[in-house]
Amino acid sequence: MSRISVRGFAVASATAVTTVGAVVGVAAGGTPAADDNNFEAAAADTTLLADIPAGQQAQVQTASLTQQADAQASAADAAAKKSAEESARIQAAKDAKSKKQAAEDRIEAERLAEKKKKEEAERASRSSVRDASSFTAQGSYTVAQVQAMARQMVPADQFQCFSNIVNHESTWNYRATNPSSGAYGLMQALPGHKMASAGADWQTNPATQIKWGLSYMDSRYGSPCGAWSFWQANNWY
Repeated sequence: MSRISVRGFAVASATAVTTVGAVVGVAAGGTPAADDNNFEAAAADTTLLADIPAGQQAQVQTASLTQQADAQASAADAAAKKSAEESARIQAAKDAKSKKQAAEDRIEAERLAEKKKKEEAERASRSSVRDASSFTAQGSYTVAQVQAMARQMVPADQFQCFSNIVNHESTWNYRATNPSSGAYGLMQALPGHKMASAGADWQTNPATQIKWGLSYMDSRYGSPCGAWSFWQANNWY
């Protein structure tokens, strides 16, 4: 007979539990424990079991080691599953971030492309306008002639706003004069002689007046449409 330590062994099978329980009862001179909980409590406090036959020792050790191996395998499976779930979560987060960045990049690229397209259209529009000096001076001009000059001098996307202001200020009369204020011309410049900065013929040449008016609207309001927005809110510009 040999003596074995049972501390550290978890008894897995009912046969092993019954065998060890019986031996513990005999060794103590009492009755075997009634249930597994009592047996496990007793085993936890017992350092040595005496005089267990060799065949029964092997059975107890085999059952205990088998349970330990199963527990370790189960723990390894759980750890692997947890690791896989965490890896999947991290990858999903990376994928979502990549998709979001790709969407933002696409939107920004579209915005820049649209901006570039608009700028090119504006440059093309400005490059197509004529300067006041390109028109041959006449003794007088009809409203239709003055409007035709303006269409050639004012960028296409700004013409309607420019026209709205001129309609309200002078109804396209380049000689219009306000007797009370002295405002003069298509844009009713006040005083009228400030248009001399665009040309000495400001009183008789509508092209010179249009040149001055366009410059004024661009410098003060950013564009004729900016000037028209201000005019609508204030009835002057």
